Amino acid sequence: MRGGGLRIVRLANFVTPTSGGLRTALDQLGRGYLAAGHEPVLVVPGDVESDHHTAQGRVVTLPGPVLPGTGGYRVLADRRRVRRLLDELAPDRIEVSDRTTLRWTGEWARRARVPSVMVSHETADGVLRTWGVPPAVAARAADRLNRRTAWAFARIVCTTEWAEREFVRIGARNVVRAPLGVDLDHRRPGRRSTVLRARYADGERVLLLLCSRLSVEKRPGTALDALAELRDTGIAAALVVAGDGPLRGALERRARERRLPVRFLGHLADREALADLQAAADVCLAPGPAETFGLSALEALACGTPVVVSASSALPEVVGTAGASAVDTPGAFASAVRGLLATPEAARRGAARARAEHFTWERSVTAFLAAHDALPAPEPRRPEEARR
Repeated sequence: MRGGGLRIVRLANFVTPTSGGLRTALDQLGRGYLAAGHEPVLVVPGDVESDHHTAQGRVVTLPGPVLPGTGGYRVLADRRRVRRLLDELAPDRIEVSDRTTLRWTGEWARRARVPSVMVSHETADGVLRTWGVPPAVAARAADRLNRRTAWAFARIVCTTEWAEREFVRIGARNVVRAPLGVDLDHRRPGRRSTVLRARYADGERVLLLLCSRLSVEKRPGTALDALAELRDTGIAAALVVAGDGPLRGALERRARERRLPVRFLGHLADREALADLQAAADVCLAPGPAETFGLSALEALACGTPVVVSASSALPEVVGTAGASAVDTPGAFASAVRGLLATPEAARRGAARARAEHFTWERSVTAFLAAHDALPAPEPRRPEEARR
């Protein structure tokens, strides 16, 4: 299929069957590109080679090695194989969702005279800081990486103003903003079930939820520590953790040792079950300090569930007044939870849903296609319309 549409080849690393926000975004954007008459082709790493046509367009999987310590993430490491595939696909546009190991594809696009877009799904200095790199060193390293990235690609897409700042800092002039979205029909307050809430709360008064990959940059331990703070101050709260990752074993041990009411569900592949859980919770927690958007937080808002987010991340920009932001300490997160619970339930849940309604996948697809210069040209006005 080419017709009048463009072949948009999208390359992404760190995508697995248990991935969260990135996998959802790729799927929804692919569906949107397809609906707009374009031909999206997604290229991702996996354990075996495959080529399938799906609801989000064609998906090509190339064998890629697992990165140690990441809980199963793979990368497209064979540059010759990827370059050969790009030559075969002959894209009209390329869209890249990894600024590190795939930055070279921007240079391939430049030589092939193919307009290219890099989507910034994380801030470089933010990730470095969460791994313990001193802030000043992280900022200098990020600036060097971002200068090379801004040169390699025709455009850089950032999902929030917060994510855009590190490129503004280096004077990049090819940055555009395109927020992500949420399925407002699938994620809705009407999914809330008091029966499900009671099952997971298990006799406690407040049900907290953490939907996150359990890895160091997401700071999942803050959720457990905030739960302990709440219980120490007399609030009978329980926590459900939906997600998996390399820190899961350590977190489970911590919960057992401190006798905290935490239930670890692992990765929930069932989208319906996850949506029901997001609607059943009283408050969701999003403690990751390097999040550039926070799709699971937006999904919770759409279900009517307010979210406490890291003040160091982009999420305060996303949740607005429908949630609360906290500095990156357990005490601050616990205090923010108490503040939300002090608001009448109907008011806080109504505000959460109203905020989510600002973000739709239709708007997101339009913004991303604009970044690709792939929107249809407006129809010329008829002479009588021009005279009016």
